[in-house]
Amino acid sequence: MSYQTAVASMFALGHELAQTPSHKFDLAHMRVLLQAMGHPERRFPSVLIAGTNGKGSTAATLASILQASGLNTGLYTSPHLVKINERIRVNGQEISNEDFAELHAEVDRVAEGLVKKNELPWHPSFFEMMTAIAFEHFAREKVDLAVLEVGMGGRLDATNVVEPRVSVITDISLDHQKYLGDTVGEIAREKVGIIRAGGAVVTLPQQPEANDVIGNTILEQGARAVNAVPYVPPVSPGSPEYLVPSAETGDRSHVYRYPLQVLGEQILVETPLVGRHQLRNAALAIAAAVELNQQGFAGITAKSIERGVRETRWPGRFQVRAARAGWPEMVIDVAHNPAGAWALRAALSEQYEGRPLIFVFGAMRDKAISEMAEILFPLADRVIATRPQNPRAASTEEIQQVGTRTGAEIEPVEDVKHAMERARGLAGAGTVIVITGSIYLVGEVMQMIGEEV
Repeated sequence: MSYQTAVASMFALGHELAQTPSHKFDLAHMRVLLQAMGHPERRFPSVLIAGTNGKGSTAATLASILQASGLNTGLYTSPHLVKINERIRVNGQEISNEDFAELHAEVDRVAEGLVKKNELPWHPSFFEMMTAIAFEHFAREKVDLAVLEVGMGGRLDATNVVEPRVSVITDISLDHQKYLGDTVGEIAREKVGIIRAGGAVVTLPQQPEANDVIGNTILEQGARAVNAVPYVPPVSPGSPEYLVPSAETGDRSHVYRYPLQVLGEQILVETPLVGRHQLRNAALAIAAAVELNQQGFAGITAKSIERGVRETRWPGRFQVRAARAGWPEMVIDVAHNPAGAWALRAALSEQYEGRPLIFVFGAMRDKAISEMAEILFPLADRVIATRPQNPRAASTEEIQQVGTRTGAEIEPVEDVKHAMERARGLAGAGTVIVITGSIYLVGEVMQMIGEEV
């Protein structure tokens, strides 16, 4: 099977969020598939990361730390920006087209056999297939540790078949209510499904409803709480000195730089992931790394943590693209729910106070578009509403309708390419184009402007 055929076959399974929730939410089926594959998920240790916002950034930062520590490191994330291979990486390298095609053929063959023998009621979903391919790839590559980002929820997510060395809970807020529940408490109950009896749990204080659920689950499971608070710098609105110009040449205009005590040494943390919410994500990754050091991964040191944080690359998260021939400065950010929109708003206010902003905005129809518009649109001189190439995408009319009450000037432009051209045509001196609202929009724009992922 060719790579193109394998990718087409994957997408033919439907979107990650299957129409029938039971198709996604059944760990018994995932276990049957993995048993038939010889349990690849048992052939490497792992860290499992769940939450609503920040789990990808936390996973990318932790994986960078582990790689800087000399560990053969797997990283599994979702969704992808441009290419499906982005989801499965070893030491920062995406799975090759050849390996993806070979592993897809193998997992698909096993799955078809199980369906024929009635050991599975239906073919595994897109996300179950992706997860099985990732596990087999990590097993074959003999990774020392795999960092696994939960796809959605936690309790019944396909990744939750591993026995993690550490479970990490990032910030929990409202998203995917159709699948996970209508309150933060209900959503938190799904997320804490990754906590194991007697296991280590890295977390930070957050909304009271989420705190209650996390705390009670840790008590019920006899788990051990690892508090990441010591690794959060004392950054408040009165302490902007930690946001400094990047020493690197290139597009990153600013980084956060601050001293921390880690493993008995003082290090200088420099994270390229900008936005105050990213300080929490970096703290969670550092706390998880310290916990792994104490579990015997001796290569993890204060210096490797310092280097790993500095070398983290996680595209599409408040990614700044400097002005260049024919294009003004751009900010690319995958804020796709209200919590993400607040984080983007805070970062824009911190870095671009007084600069004119043009938003190119597109979102999925099942997202909280009205709330996101109310948070973000008041910052914009103009909003270009557009529609990424995804069947779940909201129409430009829907965005325009919900955004009207914000008082923003909203212009519908049906396709992303023309929306970007329109934004470029409107941009005056000092204008910043902000591309946000959906990871699918961000991926489409990055591909269009030739931005590396």
